[in-house]
Amino acid sequence: MDDDSVLTTLKILIIGESDVGKSSLLLRFTDDVFDPGLAATIGVDFKVKTVSVDGNKAKLAIWDTAGSERFRTLTPSYYRGAQGAILVYDVTNRQSFMKLDQWLYELETYSTRTNIVKMLVGNKIDKENRAVSREEGMKYARKHSMLFIEASAKTCDGVQCAFEELVEKILQTPGLWESENPQGFSLTDLGNKSEGTCTGYCTLI
Repeated sequence: MDDDSVLTTLKILIIGESDVGKSSLLLRFTDDVFDPGLAATIGVDFKVKTVSVDGNKAKLAIWDTAGSERFRTLTPSYYRGAQGAILVYDVTNRQSFMKLDQWLYELETYSTRTNIVKMLVGNKIDKENRAVSREEGMKYARKHSMLFIEASAKTCDGVQCAFEELVEKILQTPGLWESENPQGFSLTDLGNKSEGTCTGYCTLI
């Protein structure tokens, strides 16, 4: 895609406990690949992808952060300037869901934007041994004013939708991205929100 036609560049973070599938979600979204043997992220991984949402192209700089404590000494600096954050838990691992409070606190502590858009993703819905219900995930997302979706990096279910809904919400949030874009686009250029193909998965808060 031609950079001249890109509306904005957005910084997106993916955070959550180790082994919830953050890197797998990112790899599925950017490269449409699933690698069951993917190694744990050390420090931070980084990928770029351009998406088109409601006719507007946005370049996403997506930061995949390590969930393991021993790799987290540099993490606070990566929160700076982010317009969106995807918080991931594993629907088969209740502990990863219980730790979301900790990740939210960290996000709110280090984020430099008070209106950062947050998306909660319950990953690994392809597995049968579910430990966290969809209703619990939705309730948590509502409580903390987050978008919500369940997904599977393995089957691709909900992955594209998660990123596109997040970008759409960012573009609809006044003051979150325009100041860094000298082209002078206004929110009226974005058009009306379309229902898209995500209504079966996404809950807009």
